[in-house]
Amino acid sequence: MSSTTFSGPVTSTAGFITGTGVNSTVTASTLTVTQADYNGQTIGLSRAAGITVTLPAASGSNATYTFVVSTTVTSNSYKIQVANATDVINGIANVSGTTGTPFGTLPASDTITMNGSTQGGIAGSYVEIIDVATGVFFVRAALIGSGTVVTPFSAAV
Repeated sequence: MSSTTFSGPVTSTAGFITGTGVNSTVTASTLTVTQADYNGQTIGLSRAAGITVTLPAASGSNATYTFVVSTTVTSNSYKIQVANATDVINGIANVSGTTGTPFGTLPASDTITMNGSTQGGIAGSYVEIIDVATGVFFVRAALIGSGTVVTPFSAAV
């Protein structure tokens, strides 16, 4: 990757994307996301036995975290959850299965669960989360599931 040198003021109206690399693949059972290490990255979820992902506290930083299921979860679940009892996740997930169904979050939603079937989690599922305000994340997701699908959102933290 090349570097760029600027001379004079630099303005960014939407922040700067930072991180340790372009992409990360997670194979451990847990991942604690930090803005410094994961903002702007695509994070591959690649553990058939599931992964629990904990987001940083929502601060309104506009940090974006993108998760792609690269290995279908076959036991346990892929869970993406907030860091504390006050943060919430607002938005929508389209889950495909026997039929495709959009699910909106509930007012207290703080966890996204993909179980490898009715809640998504099959390889190719995609979740994008944006830190939009203090205590609030926005989510949009396209989840690949099977059977009669159900909401991936819950209040579990």
